[in-house]
Amino acid sequence: MKALILVGGYGTRLRPLTLSSPKPLVEFCNKPIVLHQIEALAKVGVTHVILAVSYQADKLESELSLYAKQLGIKISATFESEPLGTAGPIALSKDVLSATDPDNSDDKVFFVLNSDVICDYPFKELLQFHRAHSKEGTIVVTKVDDPSKYGVVVFRNDGKIEKFVEKPKEFVSNKINAGLYIFTHKIFDRIELRPTSIETEIFPLMAAQDELYAYTLNGFWMDVGQPPDYLNGMSLYLDHLSHSEADSEGNSPLSVPPSVHLHSSVKIISPVLLDPTCTIGEHCCIGPNVAIGPGCRIETGVRIQRSALLRDTHVKSHSWIHSSIIGWKCVVGRWTRIENETVMGEDVSVRDELYINGGRILPHKEIKESIPQPSIIM
Repeated sequence: MKALILVGGYGTRLRPLTLSSPKPLVEFCNKPIVLHQIEALAKVGVTHVILAVSYQADKLESELSLYAKQLGIKISATFESEPLGTAGPIALSKDVLSATDPDNSDDKVFFVLNSDVICDYPFKELLQFHRAHSKEGTIVVTKVDDPSKYGVVVFRNDGKIEKFVEKPKEFVSNKINAGLYIFTHKIFDRIELRPTSIETEIFPLMAAQDELYAYTLNGFWMDVGQPPDYLNGMSLYLDHLSHSEADSEGNSPLSVPPSVHLHSSVKIISPVLLDPTCTIGEHCCIGPNVAIGPGCRIETGVRIQRSALLRDTHVKSHSWIHSSIIGWKCVVGRWTRIENETVMGEDVSVRDELYINGGRILPHKEIKESIPQPSIIM
């Protein structure tokens, strides 16, 4: 089986992190965003993942080649010379997606995913549901509290989609498109190699012809393509991990790695994800909803809540970090306070005793003064 992941775009919503890395390679809970999807696809028998990209295709393939080898799958990329929307990449990748799999020549289905989606991927159940109704396509839908902000999906009890309603003023449904699909090869006949929206141009016609069904996702879901949603998604994902079953050795996904030696004065408030190579000083309080990446060094008396620290960041003593993303190789000075969805790019240095309130700080900057109001530091 094959899968197409829609990676097109420059990741502008997740800047300044995407100024240093393609968005799919930005870490989410200590692994690249796209790797969460690739691992889940590999578990249900996908052997070839195609990335539909508009820039840095070579870097993506190179960076993911090691993971491909570990998972025993193939990862390749198709390059868009112009933005092709959410349907055009399917036409661009037609030859690869439709090529016969020598191990399963009867398999005429493939997955399509938006690259920013984090959830408890239901690929096994989705595949079973799709094969049971035997129509052309199935989209995953998820429940939201306020459907008036979205385009909603109206479908029957058996899943057959009847219509789509954009930002309804009156309640018609609370289910929205979750950005995960499975199609038969028949869909190639619908899509031309040009910029096309699958949501507005392809899906309504499929629904009108009774060829599109909805599968309802149980559990959490989030599009993590911008900082507030990244942090919300991280909290949902860590909560999900906290309820996951332990492995054969009794370790849960959020167990403190044996290599992280915590002093008795350190307080961990679950859920917290710690890389085995991070270090945490005495009298720190970490959590809830914190991910600390490889090589991070946390000095004495630091307080961190609802935040992500990416690789090789150094937080000096008695600092306070809340609801923020601290990029790679950053240094946070002593007695510094950072909050309100601040995002630091790579290699940012913050001097001692400063206050950062909702800053977007571009890479390689030295911050010498407080940032009392949300602003972009270029």
